[in-house]
Amino acid sequence: METICTIGLDIAKHAFQVHAATASGHVVLQKKLRRQQVLSFFSAIPRCTVAMEACAGSHYWGREFERIGHQVKLIAPAYVRPFVKRQKNDAADAEAICEAAQRPTMRFVGVKTEDAQAAAILFRARDLLVRQRTQIINALRGHLMEFGIIVAKGRQNVVKLIKLINESDDTLPPGARPVLALLVEQLRAIDMQVARLDREMIERAKENGITRRLMTIPGVGAVTAAAITALAPAAATFRRGRDFAAWIGLTPLQRSTGGKERLGRISRMGDRTIRRLLIIGASAVARWAVRNGTPAGSWLAQMIARKPPMLLRVALANKMARTVWALLAHGGIYRAPVAAV
Repeated sequence: METICTIGLDIAKHAFQVHAATASGHVVLQKKLRRQQVLSFFSAIPRCTVAMEACAGSHYWGREFERIGHQVKLIAPAYVRPFVKRQKNDAADAEAICEAAQRPTMRFVGVKTEDAQAAAILFRARDLLVRQRTQIINALRGHLMEFGIIVAKGRQNVVKLIKLINESDDTLPPGARPVLALLVEQLRAIDMQVARLDREMIERAKENGITRRLMTIPGVGAVTAAAITALAPAAATFRRGRDFAAWIGLTPLQRSTGGKERLGRISRMGDRTIRRLLIIGASAVARWAVRNGTPAGSWLAQMIARKPPMLLRVALANKMARTVWALLAHGGIYRAPVAAV
């Protein structure tokens, strides 16, 4: 058998497809494996590069293959798709992964540690609970509207919403009140769970030196700093701050052609959790600056004077992302720039 240089592995729950190739791209082996056969197969072959699509299970298998001695490369699925020829199946996917991994300009995803994945679960669980809380609030508003009771949007009006449900008048029919009370009880339980996760995130942020340095950036609180530490790859993965902002999805889409630069809305192609938290933090900074003023001639003052509010928030979030990368890559704490006179 010729020397295997790269293996494209299409992973699944039970059936795994192997596509092995030499350094020149010549196909050496195509094989289907069951889950219990994977580690024994890779332990028996010479050390090589194992490429997979980046997904939840790929990080586990990446750590297992690295323990055996293989080099692991994870590729974003969007970068593998152009290499799929005609029909899509497991064998074609494995071949496409192998070919994509051999491209000299391909971008790869780092294998996450168990601690990094465990920290990410905290934020994913919090997002799930927040979405469930929003769904319950919207359901309560919708049910009350069916009986002619209108309550404004926003969490600040939840107290009024609960008060209307608990009132003993005849506005609501007797059959509806117990069911709505059940939803209110569920809402309170979710509030307690979200508060518990928030406290845990804040405690973790205080114990980590990196998050404490990130929290010196205006608009970056404990939750945002902890999310960046847990979800973002190493700063060395990016050449500059703009690349980090692009990974988050805060840079504009390009429709440039013929030497003409055409920029659109932000791409939203990156991590939505970090992007949302940075925009929320930027909104708080912008509101504070509008209300209390900012030094004349500063970047923020010029943006407030020239740009609409939402564009200002996104631009500020982009600037915050670049500052985050600078602190992660070079160390130190945030120092406010001196305004031009």
